[in-house]
Amino acid sequence: QVQLVESGGGLVQTGGSLRLSCVASGRTFWRYAMAWFRQAPGKEREFVAAISSNTYYADSVKGRFTVSRDNSKNTVYLQMNSLKPEDTAVYYCAARVGSSYYYTAPRKTDFSSWGQGTQVTVSS
Repeated sequence: QVQLVESGGGLVQTGGSLRLSCVASGRTFWRYAMAWFRQAPGKEREFVAAISSNTYYADSVKGRFTVSRDNSKNTVYLQMNSLKPEDTAVYYCAARVGSSYYYTAPRKTDFSSWGQGTQVTVSS
């Protein structure tokens, strides 16, 4: 399994921006499909965005968030713009071996490796 470490979370006002980063261990990062999930207090962990053969977004973040990756740096990013209080959550990076073309949101159980999470808080 690949080791994942997220960073970039913090406190931001409504309408602000943050960029999350997730660095993966190993030399075969390019082989992995990557995703971001989030979990708010008292709620289930939910899908946010994925990147593999294509990118795919949850409807709630489409047009505001952008997922990208730099295989030379073993890093996947989540650029979050126009943040809302409902975006407040712990954001997790996830990885699975193999490429995918996403027609629908992937499930949590599709991913075998997870980071420790980074807190994002959006104040109103």
